[in-house]
Amino acid sequence: MSEARQYGELGTQLVMESRRSTQTDTLLKYNDALVRNIIREQRDLEKAAIALVLASADAHTPPPALMIIQTAIARNKRCLLAYHNHRVSFLCSLYWSLGASLPPLLSAESTSIRAKLSPHEVDYLRSYHASVMTFRAEFSQELDITASIVHPPKDLHVLVHVVRDCGVIQTESGSIDFRMGHRFMVRRSDIEHLIVQGYLEEI
Repeated sequence: MSEARQYGELGTQLVMESRRSTQTDTLLKYNDALVRNIIREQRDLEKAAIALVLASADAHTPPPALMIIQTAIARNKRCLLAYHNHRVSFLCSLYWSLGASLPPLLSAESTSIRAKLSPHEVDYLRSYHASVMTFRAEFSQELDITASIVHPPKDLHVLVHVVRDCGVIQTESGSIDFRMGHRFMVRRSDIEHLIVQGYLEEI
C-alpha cells in the first residue's frame, strides 16, 4: 500500500465511477483491478488493526490509530457495497426494460453489454432470470408479470412486421414462423417480448 495514498482513496474512486454511470445513464466496464486493490487494502488494514490490538493489550483504552483504521475498513466496505448495488440495480432495470429477457443482454450480439460485466454479474443475471421465470410460471394463466405496465395495450391483438428472423414461436393460436418481412395479426401478450427485443415492429 502506497505511503502517499490516504485510506479510502480507492473506495472514493469506485464511488465516483458509479456516479459517472448514473449521470450518463450507461453501464461502465466492471473495474476488477480497482475492486481487487480495495480488497487488498482491506486485508492490509485488518492486519494493521490486529497488530495494534496485540501491541496495546495491556492498555486501558484503544490507541487512536485503531479507530482510524476501523473507520477506513468500514468506509471501504460501504464503497464496495454501493458500487455493486448500483451495478446490480442498473442490470435489473435493463433486464426488465427488455421484457425480462436474458438473451439480449448476454448474447454475442450484445457484446457492448456482455463485455462490461464480470463473471459474477453474468452468473447473477442467469440466476435472477431463472427466479423470475419460476415465479412467472405460477401466474401464467392469469397474468404476465413481464408485460409493460408503463404503456398498457389498447387492443388484445396487434399487427406486427417482422424486422429480424426469430424462428417459430408458440402462440395461443398455434405455432408461427416469424420470418423477416412478413406481417402477422397476433395476440399482443404472445409477442410483447419480441417487440421489446426488436424482432417485431408494431404497425
